[in-house]
Amino acid sequence: MINVYEYIKNTVVSLMPPEAQITKIELEGPEIAVYVKNVEAVIKSSDVIKKIAKTIKKRVVIRTDPSVRKSEKQTREIITKIIPKEADIRSIEFDHTLGEIVIKTAKPGLVIGKGGNLLRKILLETGWRPNIVRAPPKETKTLTSVLQILLAKSEYRLNVLRSVGHRIHRSPLFKSTYVRITALGGFREVGRTAILVETAESKVLLDVGLNPGAASPINAYPRFDLADFDITSLDAVVITHAHLDHCGLVPYLFKYGYEGPIYTTKATRDLMVLMLQDLLEIAERENKYIPYSIREVRKMLLHTIPLNYGEVTDIAPDIRVTLYNAGHILGSAMVHLHIGEGLHNIVFTGDFKYCRTRLLPRANDRFPRAETLIMESTYGTDYLPPRDEAERELISKVKKIIEKKGKVLIPVFAVGRGQEVMLVLINGINKGLLPKVPIYVDGMIDEVTSIHAVYPELLSEEVKESIYRGENPFEAEYIKKVEHRDERRAIVDSDEPAIILATSGMLTGGPSVEYLKMMARDEENALIFVSYQVEGTLGRKIKDGQREIVTFTPEGKIEVLKIKLKVFSIEGFSGHSDRRQLLSFLNNISPKPERVILIHGEESKVLALANTVRRMGFEVHAPRIMDSLRVA
Repeated sequence: MINVYEYIKNTVVSLMPPEAQITKIELEGPEIAVYVKNVEAVIKSSDVIKKIAKTIKKRVVIRTDPSVRKSEKQTREIITKIIPKEADIRSIEFDHTLGEIVIKTAKPGLVIGKGGNLLRKILLETGWRPNIVRAPPKETKTLTSVLQILLAKSEYRLNVLRSVGHRIHRSPLFKSTYVRITALGGFREVGRTAILVETAESKVLLDVGLNPGAASPINAYPRFDLADFDITSLDAVVITHAHLDHCGLVPYLFKYGYEGPIYTTKATRDLMVLMLQDLLEIAERENKYIPYSIREVRKMLLHTIPLNYGEVTDIAPDIRVTLYNAGHILGSAMVHLHIGEGLHNIVFTGDFKYCRTRLLPRANDRFPRAETLIMESTYGTDYLPPRDEAERELISKVKKIIEKKGKVLIPVFAVGRGQEVMLVLINGINKGLLPKVPIYVDGMIDEVTSIHAVYPELLSEEVKESIYRGENPFEAEYIKKVEHRDERRAIVDSDEPAIILATSGMLTGGPSVEYLKMMARDEENALIFVSYQVEGTLGRKIKDGQREIVTFTPEGKIEVLKIKLKVFSIEGFSGHSDRRQLLSFLNNISPKPERVILIHGEESKVLALANTVRRMGFEVHAPRIMDSLRVA
């Protein structure tokens, strides 16, 4: 049996120029970290890192030995001389454990330099490896908190990476001869998505969501009570995006013994922390039970290993993952798993949008290989109106209410629909299609929007270029952030018309429900849904025609609320692909998969879509919860 670690060390030493002066070689998560005293020798041998990575088929990172790093004071002085003032550096933070400096700047391009020449210069002259972070237009609690936690717990995080590294690069006990998929949640339903992928050697969990509309834990959480499911035996968890039905139960894993990594995009990591913190705060206010605490959320952050789109990464001895743009929300990803030495390839779409929007580019449809496709089917039977038609309808309905001095409540997901609708309304006002009225933004929307501005490379061309020009496409003088819940009554009681964007998008809690209670009895007001409403949620009940709802007063008394305001639903804003787009994706995906497994859809929609996909020539499966399927 080959000792993988020894093979890696011997190969690195044999290929690295001796003058680099290697001091140690560590397995740090999926990366091989090579610590050297003479980093200049490595940079001069420009192709040596590529050659090592190609030979051992691993990602390689060069770190400097602590003995050659300049002091913090010297490093700050050197950076000040190297980087032009126009870069507008906001802060420089030192990670002594990893030997990195985190440089927060308004203009990353001026810090990176042409072809990365300034980054190399900083590394050569200081011995510190620069990590460039784009500063948001205004500071956010989430991003500040994430960075502070990562820096404060850097030593713990390094220990996690090394533990994960040795688990990934262990010598396999078994040859990969089979691949099995088990449906733990999200099959023939929407919510609590969780898929277990098993080989003879490894176990990987794709998404760990909860169902916001479920009344009992047995229907709200993935079926971790499966007889042979063991949280502690998982090699890795991969999260597609930051909506709670896909990530809402990740911290639960750490409460019950999981010590492994979470793989996702950097944007999803940041948004996930915000969403989970908000979930806990709302649950505490509304006296709802969540089976974990903020402690597990922070532990999750320290175990998260962010990946870029297109970056091939080992996550187990016999599994490699690559993430691709899903077009659903900021940072959303399709997951490609390469299993064994060519044994099998799985693509899990997660939630995806197969058309471009004002906010995001279209989802990816090109993969190296794909024998099995696990595809969402939220709108498996529904044809949604084109996006431009949906925008016109929204503007028209809002305008009619505003002209009659009414107020419009638009419940939105903080991530995705909130920013999309803001862009549409701002465009409508700027073009004179809507009167200039206050647009109140309540809940997490403002914080999430600031996070969007940190990742322009993930956004649509128009929005990206706007941010690169130094503009903020989400800002206007009529956009008003609601700072405190006490302001809500004054907004509703005001004589002036207004538009209110508030979370949550399905009226499962948060400020949107409070506004609904205050606005419901006025026939001049309107409630406009722009997001999918899961079965069992208050949003779905109202959308389906229920006009009397049972609520509780601040004193805890039961109250029947009569819905007299106008109710509209505009489907074209969904971040999910409709039936036309799902079938188009299947026609265009390359290479063509042998089988399609349908997930994330109400049972009737899943089964109807399955019949159509079967007629297209694919082997099709629509598993039930707790079903297992051998795919190789």
